[in-house]
Amino acid sequence: MKVLAAMSGGVDSAVAAARAVDAGHEVVGVHLALSRMPGTLRTGSRGCCTIEDSSDAWRACEKLGIPYYVWDFSERFKEDVVDDFIAEYAAGRTPNPCMRCNERIKFAALLEKALALGFDAVCTGHYAKVLENADGDPELHRAADWAKDQSYVLGVLTHEQLKHSMFPLAETPSKAEVRAEAERRGLSVAKKPDSHDICFIPDGDTRGWLEERIEMSEGDIVDAEGATIGRHGGANAFTVGQRKGLQLGRPAADGKPRFVLEIRPKENKVVVGPERMLAVDRMKGIKVSWCGKPIAEVDSGTEFDCMAQVRAHGDPVDARARVIAGEDGSPLLVVDLLEPMRGVAPGQTVVLYQGTRVLGQATLDSARSTERPELVDVAG
Repeated sequence: MKVLAAMSGGVDSAVAAARAVDAGHEVVGVHLALSRMPGTLRTGSRGCCTIEDSSDAWRACEKLGIPYYVWDFSERFKEDVVDDFIAEYAAGRTPNPCMRCNERIKFAALLEKALALGFDAVCTGHYAKVLENADGDPELHRAADWAKDQSYVLGVLTHEQLKHSMFPLAETPSKAEVRAEAERRGLSVAKKPDSHDICFIPDGDTRGWLEERIEMSEGDIVDAEGATIGRHGGANAFTVGQRKGLQLGRPAADGKPRFVLEIRPKENKVVVGPERMLAVDRMKGIKVSWCGKPIAEVDSGTEFDCMAQVRAHGDPVDARARVIAGEDGSPLLVVDLLEPMRGVAPGQTVVLYQGTRVLGQATLDSARSTERPELVDVAG
């Protein structure tokens, strides 16, 4: 096959490309220039898609003996990921930019261009696996190493995208083995730190970054009963479940810490309360999509057993889910949790699993607290 290897400049993508070469594929490496500041340098494990990463990707391709190109997707990345991130926070939601990047850049824009150029598949260093079911249709499953599993951030992939996706690290038992393999192959990225946090906020100061891009104004911090107990410098910079940075002058009656329960951008208010009020037992999701072909219950509207996960490395929770029609006719995903989940925020992504298989995903629109049922309005 003719394979386009997405080279991030990290050890995972380098080893994935090497394995694709070993498998006999015709491999071409490409690095996506996503930063609008190409001179940006990496700082330890913070940031990615920098000029240093581009150089590391080039050196890996040189070592593997494959062609190397840089494709400028910075404008698309700004519009589809960065601007979306800002808009979501401005609306009081907590987005996952990695989901948007995989959905709109790596497995939409990149794959679309790759197929137009005659490639058969896109290869990445994600820890996840694509398996064929009895009907020959692709399914996305968790990787062998659950600690490194990245199937959650790939839950946005469609059936057609899965058909052209290749994840050579799927069966690798640990990241240590990937680094050891890179060392044996003489790849200079063998000991390079993993990137983490949001790639376009390399210093990790999300609040400071947002304050430069969203108009912030002071407002009230209120408790669950609506009583004002403090002031904030901008509601949009907070997220549900947050504990630090509240700067409340008056302690809670029980002396226990308080957490952000809700953000009300129209009122410019932040609602706080005890940790127990973060527990939710029902979620409603919009922008529903199915990873591979949907299971039969989706079309019939029948409730089905599954596991729900709302963070990349969060623990999945047993659940029952169903698809209903929204007021505008678009599908809504309703997920009832068999045990409460803590700190669920609108804007997060819920990914559904059956066993190791990824069923699909939705963007959370609302969640019902076990102690504050008035927070949610779920049809059906």
